[in-house]
Amino acid sequence: MTIPFFFFRFVFSLENIYKELSTDIEGFVHPGHGDLSGWAKQGVLLLNAVLTVRAHQANSHKERGWEQFTDAVVSWLNENSSGLVFLLWGSYAQKKGSAINRKRHHVLQTAHPSPLSVYRGFFGCRHFSKTNELLRKSGKEPINWKDL
Repeated sequence: MTIPFFFFRFVFSLENIYKELSTDIEGFVHPGHGDLSGWAKQGVLLLNAVLTVRAHQANSHKERGWEQFTDAVVSWLNENSSGLVFLLWGSYAQKKGSAINRKRHHVLQTAHPSPLSVYRGFFGCRHFSKTNELLRKSGKEPINWKDL
């Protein structure tokens, strides 16, 4: 999945994700692109509550039905899997994730990686190495975050 150039806000968030990875995962080098298919092939799912937006109009497709769909995806994963690691970035994601069964899954929470909130806890959260630790403890393969 390549991120189109006009998704500036998302690109800034992705840049901050790459910055955190470079301090958290030894040997991680900024890939110079937004193609995250290497993560997807390993089972990583990055999911926003709303999956589309009009160019340059944040939240323009809010309350158009995406929330019900993405809630159903999270609910299905919650009920039909075990030992997943949910990374809830930002207060909105944390509210949406309140129904996740913390006895069956792992939940890591911090600020959103957007430029507006990245210094409120996202930088330094080490969610990528913590995810791999939790996966190993659950007997699962860790994510190769450098595979992009």
